[in-house]
Amino acid sequence: MDVHEYQAKEILAAHGVAIPPGTVAFSPDQAVYAATELGGSHWVVKAQIHAGARGKAGGVKLCRTYHEVQQAARDLLGKRLVTTQTGPEGKPVQRVYVEVADPFEREIYLGYVLDRKLERVRVIASKHGGMDIEEIARTAPDELLQVIVEPAVGLQQ
Repeated sequence: MDVHEYQAKEILAAHGVAIPPGTVAFSPDQAVYAATELGGSHWVVKAQIHAGARGKAGGVKLCRTYHEVQQAARDLLGKRLVTTQTGPEGKPVQRVYVEVADPFEREIYLGYVLDRKLERVRVIASKHGGMDIEEIARTAPDELLQVIVEPAVGLQQ
């Protein structure tokens, strides 16, 4: 099952994980409306596709004004985003996620992926954020925390 970032964040929030406020938008006008409703002075507009490496491919844009939010959504929606995970054909962007860009001290990465070889869920965490997660996995795998989840047991402490 593939879920978009905004859907994963809804699931995490429902289980008590603190998530920056955000809203999905399907048009540039909806993106601006989302930013006004969310408040704040900076927003991140993120292409929602079922692939990683969106930031490096131009699918994540920091915006400081409502006009920039509208332009970012206009630039992304209806386009095909090509990342290292999509292949040359890319994936169509049909929705964007508008999120308040709160200042932060550090970025972490947490991902749940299906390990097809083991037929299990693999939880991957990194204290280095997610922008270069594939590079870290290739060159410094010891920097990643990886846990295999047994379906009958679930994720344990």
